[in-house]
Amino acid sequence: MTMDVETELRVAARALARHGLVHAYGHVSVRLDPNRFLVCAARPMALIRAGETGTIVAVTGPLPEGVLGEVRVHQQIYARRPDVRAVARIMPPAVMALSTAHRTPRPRHGFGSYFRRGAALWDDPQLLRDDVAAKSLAQTLGDETAVVMRGNGAVIAADSLMRAVVLCWYLEDAARVELAILGAGLEQASAVLGEAECGRRATASGQIFERMWDYLTACDPEL
Repeated sequence: MTMDVETELRVAARALARHGLVHAYGHVSVRLDPNRFLVCAARPMALIRAGETGTIVAVTGPLPEGVLGEVRVHQQIYARRPDVRAVARIMPPAVMALSTAHRTPRPRHGFGSYFRRGAALWDDPQLLRDDVAAKSLAQTLGDETAVVMRGNGAVIAADSLMRAVVLCWYLEDAARVELAILGAGLEQASAVLGEAECGRRATASGQIFERMWDYLTACDPEL
């Protein structure tokens, strides 16, 4: 099914909410062109209604009225990363718990391989409500896919909206595995995938992303 960008953004937002990756807080956006992006409505993503429009935001400059303050980090990432087509600000519980110990998931299983060097850690629990903080987080992300905010969720950047949503789920599953290993006292015994192993496993072939997208968006009212 081919969707217009507004519909796809709503479907993505509700998928993140349906699978517990956001709650009252969180937002997702998709790039429209080099200078603009579309961010979802500024409300709990599970409550975004069919047909409800997002807001177009310039990559540089002040945020439009009514747009959440943390959307500044979307601006900073899009400005620095022309390869990024979508950004998701999420609140995944296992990632959150792990981050309070100054840790991010290591690539121990298939889904973790998509974060081959491990997600970056922005070691600050504060909200991103000024340009200085947003710039700092974007710099910490660098060229990676994910940055975890200590005690405050994570940000995912990807080359499509579909991949951004799927990678949100992958990151949370990697954190689930990491917490299980730590809880069982198996950290030293548990293997970490090497760079070459991650490179082979983190594939996009075989409709890997498409199948997970179908799973995450199933039963959406606009599909």
